[in-house]
Amino acid sequence: MEFLKQPTRNLFFTGKGGVGKTTTATSTAIALADRGLKVLLVSTDPASNLDEVLGTPLSQGGTEIQSVPGLIAMNIEPAEAAAAYRERVVGPYRESLPAEAIASIEEQLSGACTVEIAAFDEFAKLLGGPDDGSRFDHIVFDTAPTGHTLRLLELPAAWSDFIAESVGGTSCLGPLSGLGAQKEMYAKTRAALADAALTTIIVVSRPDESSLTEAARTSGELAELNIMNQVLLLNGLFVAEDTGDPLATALTDRCQAAIDSIPAVLAELPRTELPLAQEAMLGVDSLRRFLGGESSAASLVTTASSAVSLKTKYPSLDDLTAEIAGGGKGVVMTLGKGGVGKTTLAAAIALRLVRMGHAVHLTTTDPAAHVEATVGRDVKGLTISRIDPQAETKAYSDEVMATAGANLDEQGRALLEEDLRSPCTEEIAVFRAFAHTVAEGLDAFVVIDTAPTGHTLLLLDAAEAYHRQVSQTMAELPEAVRQLLPRLRDPEFTKALVVTLPEATPVHEAAALQEDLRRAEIEPYAWIINQSLAPLSISDPVLGRRRDQETRFIEEAQNLAARSFLVPWLAEPLLLK
Repeated sequence: MEFLKQPTRNLFFTGKGGVGKTTTATSTAIALADRGLKVLLVSTDPASNLDEVLGTPLSQGGTEIQSVPGLIAMNIEPAEAAAAYRERVVGPYRESLPAEAIASIEEQLSGACTVEIAAFDEFAKLLGGPDDGSRFDHIVFDTAPTGHTLRLLELPAAWSDFIAESVGGTSCLGPLSGLGAQKEMYAKTRAALADAALTTIIVVSRPDESSLTEAARTSGELAELNIMNQVLLLNGLFVAEDTGDPLATALTDRCQAAIDSIPAVLAELPRTELPLAQEAMLGVDSLRRFLGGESSAASLVTTASSAVSLKTKYPSLDDLTAEIAGGGKGVVMTLGKGGVGKTTLAAAIALRLVRMGHAVHLTTTDPAAHVEATVGRDVKGLTISRIDPQAETKAYSDEVMATAGANLDEQGRALLEEDLRSPCTEEIAVFRAFAHTVAEGLDAFVVIDTAPTGHTLLLLDAAEAYHRQVSQTMAELPEAVRQLLPRLRDPEFTKALVVTLPEATPVHEAAALQEDLRRAEIEPYAWIINQSLAPLSISDPVLGRRRDQETRFIEEAQNLAARSFLVPWLAEPLLLK
């Protein structure tokens, strides 16, 4: 890869979920370490699967990878980072402030926003801190899915502005008097990101329209942040070996059509292309082979297992939709790792319900989603929307000022306005909009395409923080918010669908998501195993090898799920079926 010939110290891999950021970032880190360099590989993704890819349990402080001398890998765990951040902020004041003041500070540091800023704080130390990253020749960042990553990169400016303009004594970051050092570190972080001699952004995409559209948006928004040293990594290119296989031919045509219509902003970037992998990218050996385009001979042996799968009747998406339609109304949520097809499946379920004569509201909580583009046309009976963070924040702030701020004096209104300028307000506003959307399921079907796993769980975790915020700024808790968690926990009202692919990492992350949902007392209705080759007759050798590896992951998913449905990998878009 060109960017590895003279690599900068910092290498950022970003892009839409499921495009191969972790695989390419990890392979790059291994390649650099194999040159005898000291390399730190960092995941900032709340739904990181770096442990599984490397085959090594990782820690917040970094773990040496024994099979790759010189490589240390670490996950920035949001919950652990938040706990350490809270204690770092509160600790110095425990002896000097009364218990009531300490409790007030801790309460302000308990929301989802603090989790995000704490994770960013750990990330910023490596770029703008005094010493944390200086002992490495290179730092490779495997970032969260695009929408979350862009929020992360924007935080230095957002928090610096908030700190500079604040006139009170505290915020959701803690006592403002103690934030001077952090402000300086955030400024250095932004400078490092914008320095082409220090940092390269590798925008990763698949050769398909939605991934390239998202990559173009990412590239443009990074440029607006003055982060200009970007390259495009096009991962998963497929060219049919057997031109007589209709599916292989269709996938080849689809890849080529996407490349031919690549957005102009991406066409101008230096480009590296990698072929579709024929084996699961798990373990150091497979990751070393990946960048060289090699595959393990042992992993590519065709087995007889595929013949068994062709005889199996899997419950389909039509079967699932028919079951859901029987309820007449309610909420359907698609959840899972980025890139597993949540948006397409949500749209497909919504369209099927409309064809059955139901009114449907299709919406998304994913800041990087493209629901309207996925549907592609106006459909009678279907309403499409997006929970827009900026619009929701403005509406929430205006309402708070008109209610809680109505009877305050000038100083009181100034303090309230200051509080609402905090980036935490956005989390509250989006959560409230989510609650109101769920409430629409009382009268019709609401299909919600959720953000990738980590961000979704932060949204659900915001309930308690929202209750506290509203109690301080509004006289009455909205009924939609009061009833949100009971509605999500009601299996008759909400059908939570865990979406996965028949591959190791998506299945294992779906299992972890299911456990998180169950801890929140939300029981998944079913799993959808998406983009499967198992039911198909295939002659192309590359696709055949990929199909042969699916059987064990389908069986694992079916054992983990209370119920499961399977959607095949289609030559034409799912929405046309």
